[in-house]
Amino acid sequence: MPETKTLVLTQEQVLLKIQRIAWEIYEKHVNEEVVYLVGISKSGYWLAKQIIAILGDISDLNLKLVEMEINKKNPLDKDIHLSIELSELNGKCVVLIDDVLNSGRVLIYGVRHLLGQSLKNLTTAVLVDRNHKEFPIKADVKGLSLSTSIQEHVSVEIKGNNAQVYLS
Repeated sequence: MPETKTLVLTQEQVLLKIQRIAWEIYEKHVNEEVVYLVGISKSGYWLAKQIIAILGDISDLNLKLVEMEINKKNPLDKDIHLSIELSELNGKCVVLIDDVLNSGRVLIYGVRHLLGQSLKNLTTAVLVDRNHKEFPIKADVKGLSLSTSIQEHVSVEIKGNNAQVYLS
């Protein structure tokens, strides 16, 4: 039986969600000297790049884009790597970004890694929060809360600067 996909967010709707996320991040960090946006590879990093572009247009925040590489299937299987030295985040404001908050496993291990430094504050942001967490973590900023069954899968399909969200 072929897998059926249901479109949840169109390209235009995704863009509106990303703009709202960017505004919320700006509102939370308006008085900060520098804000590090850490995107979890691949889709989370893509999302962080979209957010940073919008933040550059709407604010004068000093923004730093960082990529976090983590094994999404098994976060403890391999070391977590950042595109900068972890120590650079000491005393800084950090926003950890991913596309979908499924079980919470990837986000919580990403947070755990970042807390290896004494951060000024840490905010989590996701495009879609599935509401089926197995780990005690939440998204501080989210584009869409989506109640699904455990068997359903949410995917973000990216093509260039555009994305759509599907449920299958």
